[in-house]
Parts: sequence; C-alpha cells; structure tokens
Amino acid sequence: MTTRRDILTGAAALGALSLLPGAHAQSTRFSAMALQMRCDAVNQDRNRRDARARMMASIGRMRAQIATSKAFLRTFNGTELKLIVVPEYFMTGFPLGESRTEWRDKAAIDVDGAEYEAMAAIAESQNLYLCVNAYETDTNFPELYFQANVIFAPNGDQILRYRRMISLYTPSPFDVWDQYLDIYGYDAVFPVVHTEVGVLATIASEEILYPEIARMHAMKGAEVFLHPTSEVGSTELTPKHISKRARALENMAYVISANSAEIVGTPIPAASTDAMSKIVDWNGRVLAEAQSGESLNANAVLDLHGLRGARARTGMTNLMSRQPWAAYAPGYEAAQGAQPNALAEGGIDDRAAALARQREVIERLQALGGN
Repeated sequence: MTTRRDILTGAAALGALSLLPGAHAQSTRFSAMALQMRCDAVNQDRNRRDARARMMASIGRMRAQIATSKAFLRTFNGTELKLIVVPEYFMTGFPLGESRTEWRDKAAIDVDGAEYEAMAAIAESQNLYLCVNAYETDTNFPELYFQANVIFAPNGDQILRYRRMISLYTPSPFDVWDQYLDIYGYDAVFPVVHTEVGVLATIASEEILYPEIARMHAMKGAEVFLHPTSEVGSTELTPKHISKRARALENMAYVISANSAEIVGTPIPAASTDAMSKIVDWNGRVLAEAQSGESLNANAVLDLHGLRGARARTGMTNLMSRQPWAAYAPGYEAAQGAQPNALAEGGIDDRAAALARQREVIERLQALGGN
C-alpha cells in the first residue's frame, strides 16, 4: 500500500502537496520556535560510518531538546508549540577542504534514509511541524547532492522539500535546470504548503539576502517563512539580520530564523556562528531573539488572524496588494545574470570552476554599467 509519506519522498512529488487535507481547520494562534542548537560537524570524521553515527547522535540531541522545550513552553505560556525550525546543516556542518565527491559520500543523506526517518519520528511523537536543513542525494542526479529544507508534518510525512537555488559552491537545481524541470516541474522549485499553522515556505540560509527567493514563495501565498541558517553572530546589525526584517515587512509575512549555537569539530573558532535566532512579524518587528548558546528563547505566539487581517485591509500599508509584478517581468527576462545548466553534462566541478563562472557574470554586469 502506498502511503502519503512514500509519495512525498518519491521523485514525482519533490515539491510538496499544495493543500493538505484539513488545511482549513486552522489554529490562528500558536507558539513557534527557532531552536538554537550546537552543530557537531562531521568534518572531523574520517569515514562515512563515523560521520553517520555523529549525525544520528545530533538528531538524538535535537529530539531531547524539542521534547523539553515543548513541555516548558506549554507550562510557561499555556500555548501549544506547533512549529519548530532548526539551524542550517545542524547535523553535519559544511565542507571544509573536502571535495564535492567526498562531501556527498560523507554528509549527504538519502531522501528516504534513516536520518530523515528519525526526524519524521520526532515530528510525529511531538505532534508538531518541524523544518530541518540537510545535504541530500537524488537518484535522478547520482553524481550531485543538493542542500534542502524539509518540513515534516505532525503525522511524520515530508510535506515540503525546497532545494537551495543560490549557492556558490553547492550544486543547485539551477545547475541542472532543464533536466530538473523535466523531472520535477516548476512548481517544485518554489513550493509552499497549506497547513493548520498557515501557508508555509522556506528560505535557505544566505538566500535571505535575496528578495526574489522570498517573493517567489510570497506570490504563491506564503504566510510564514522558515529560515534555517548558520551565520556569524554579532551585536551589530549584520546583512542577514537586516534582511530577515526586510523579507518579513515587504512580503507581509512571519520569518522564523534558527541559527547555530556554535559549530564544534572544525578549525574555525566554535562560537563564530552563534546567537541571533529570531522570530519577526509582518511589520518587521522582532518578537523574540536568542542570545549565545543553545537556547529555546527565540519563541513567540504567532497570530495568523492578525496577519490575514493586515493582508485584507485596503490602504498604503498593504504592500503586497500594490505590487505591479507584471512590470518587472520583462526586465528579468532580458537580464544576463548567472546562467543555467552549469553542470548539465554531469559530474561535480571544483571551487575554482564555480568562481570562474562567477567571474564571467561579474564581467557581464560590469559591461552593462560601463565599468
């Protein structure tokens, strides 16, 4: 018998269900949290077996932290915790010196593998929506891996899979664009999912800096942006800090951004990536923010009724309703930025090749400006 979990983890439905059964029986007020947790990087592991054991241990720590956080918040504010976001590549870290082939073998998991099954079990046992970020393989592109945000429903199903579109060193769907669209279709590129906790979409890490990524989801109705990230912590305003508030304001949406507490197991000072997990409302106001270390403090009550009321009102403050999107389309169509299908011939190129392609784009942009 084919289950919905089987369908959603299969190739034919990579993007997600656009509308889940019972989606209109929604909770308009509930607690959400950006769980700030430590990353125990697999760079220190010499083989695949040790790396996978470390990854499963990280999932186990996440399971314990989610369970205790949910119990604490229920006691603290009396509102059910229904939505959690965890940091970018929380169970692996990122490649440092490993070739792309080595990193794929060590750190990229299967879409129906044991690691995702363990995360699905957490969502199911705690009866909540869980957004994670991981490097993953794809049988349709056996030489590549992608960085993906995945949302699990309270029944354990994978209900949304978004693969990072903008990445300098990690392969993206744009690198195999024509074949990717032939297999999955355009709806899988910028997926949203209708749930009892609103219309959810995800943004991967650095992509918070790019207005178009959030806007593509917002144009499909996204109300809550889930943002796994691993970024430099600072007491000053950083580009990502500013961008989280901007993406929330300009799209009239919530942003739930979960940062790493620290990254251990690499030569980089561990606390360089720390703090700044936050929840931002549709006015760009920070509702909650965590300081350094592992923390549940980036939690807040989300008010979907208030958000939808703001989106339904006429007047100057309803930014989304005033957008002349059709006016922008010809400009984007004519632009000569990064080109698709860089890896269409197969294989995984090295960092030097990625930087060479970037240099070509820079030269084209400079020519447009007369520089």
